[in-house]
Amino acid sequence: MVLQQRWRECDPRTGMLFRYSAKGRGRGRDGRRGMSDRIEADLCVIGGGSGGLSVAAGAAQMGASVVLVEKGRMGGDCLNYGCVPSKALLAAGHAAQRVRGAGRFGVQAGQPTVDYAAVHDHVHDVIASIAPHDSVERFEGLGVRVIQAAGRFTGPREVEAGGLRIRARRFVLATGSAPLVPPIPGLDQVPYLTNETIFERKEAPSHLLVLGGGPIGLEMAQAHRRLGCKVTVVEAVEIMNKDDPELVEVARRRLLAEGVDIREFAKVTRASRTASGVALHYDEGGHEQKVEGSHLLVAVGRRPNLDGLGLEEAGIAYERRGVSVDRRLRTSNRRVFAIGDAAGPYLFTHMAGYHAGIVIRNALFRLPARVDYRAVPWVTFTDPEVAQVGLTEREARAQGIDVRLARASFAENDRARAERETEGLVKVVLSPKGRVLGCGIAGAHAGELLLPWCLAVARQMKIGEMAGVIAPYPTLSEVSKRAAGAHFTPTLFGPKVRRIVRFLRLFG
Repeated sequence: MVLQQRWRECDPRTGMLFRYSAKGRGRGRDGRRGMSDRIEADLCVIGGGSGGLSVAAGAAQMGASVVLVEKGRMGGDCLNYGCVPSKALLAAGHAAQRVRGAGRFGVQAGQPTVDYAAVHDHVHDVIASIAPHDSVERFEGLGVRVIQAAGRFTGPREVEAGGLRIRARRFVLATGSAPLVPPIPGLDQVPYLTNETIFERKEAPSHLLVLGGGPIGLEMAQAHRRLGCKVTVVEAVEIMNKDDPELVEVARRRLLAEGVDIREFAKVTRASRTASGVALHYDEGGHEQKVEGSHLLVAVGRRPNLDGLGLEEAGIAYERRGVSVDRRLRTSNRRVFAIGDAAGPYLFTHMAGYHAGIVIRNALFRLPARVDYRAVPWVTFTDPEVAQVGLTEREARAQGIDVRLARASFAENDRARAERETEGLVKVVLSPKGRVLGCGIAGAHAGELLLPWCLAVARQMKIGEMAGVIAPYPTLSEVSKRAAGAHFTPTLFGPKVRRIVRFLRLFG
């Protein structure tokens, strides 16, 4: 006779109910034949990174019963291997560079002494300071049932994790992404670093080779160069090829001036070991070239984490680039949503957070919320930073738009002059009627200056609204107002306005 029993467990802190059922003839968590636990909840989230944690926390605080499944570290890639440690390392590099550049302010400091082990400790101290916010304890305090195990679908409405079977009204795939390792001959025979391992080092590389000239590669290249390492970047096409070339040139000039060796249009054909480390062999104009270094960082992109999830059993369609979703982020199994890097197309932490809000509205409130990618921002945190929202000039022209451009240089800004950070510009892409289609900024604190342009693109504002804003003086934000005003300069100071002024003068 098969024993069947159902009961509810109440979380004493939240009053939230999780329903369990036990059926005989299964295997328990100890692997022995016997009781097999099953949990029933409103929402099951697979992945404890930025997007998954946002969904779990929001849904639980709104009264839903939530199960969170995470096989690795809470906080995911962003906290442990990505945004947080990379920005902490960049901060250390900026500190060293400020010491080197202090002489331009009349402050003589000389060359900095870098203790790389202490830099490592700084990076991990920053991670540790943020970790409690993403911890199991915090989420259990919110009423979330956290299962620290790998999860996989066993059917369209059920997930197995840690010997438990989870049946939920809705599921959310938030499994993130991992470093992409390209199929370069010999690469599997040499030691290499990725963003998941480079922050564990307590000794500085003497010569770091960076394979990939995208945001991750260039940020790590500049950080290590400023911390005293020799650095060579090898990129198959142009560095930062998704950004506006005019803005990229600002970053390129600074990187080269600081001694980063950048080799563009260099397609790597193979990798090999050397007596001192590793070598990359690449084609340049039909001739094989070679560059040797002590360490190699592979930074050519990301791939979604989809292996072992049982997507076929759940009827979830996916491709190499991620899970297929509609504008409501629903998969082919309408009970399952996918967010963040698992769904794409933008692999940014802030997009995972944006996706989380869309899913909560759909899954909990049955509202038909849809994604809108017109105003997606991104920032490359080199120094100077390069930030972009909306369409670039190249993208707008490719769509057949007769664009108008408005520009302003940091060299015209008094605050930038005072701080000797005059490299860079604001470049605004406008429709023929003056609507803001996009904006790119290259310069000091570009990421911080981008937000009003995000609003302008999202709300389809006209450039006059930015031009009419009162900006505090002296701030870098004035450069945005100057760029907006530049759109009106030809008209405002043109012959037509001069004639009007002369005419009105006749009336006293």
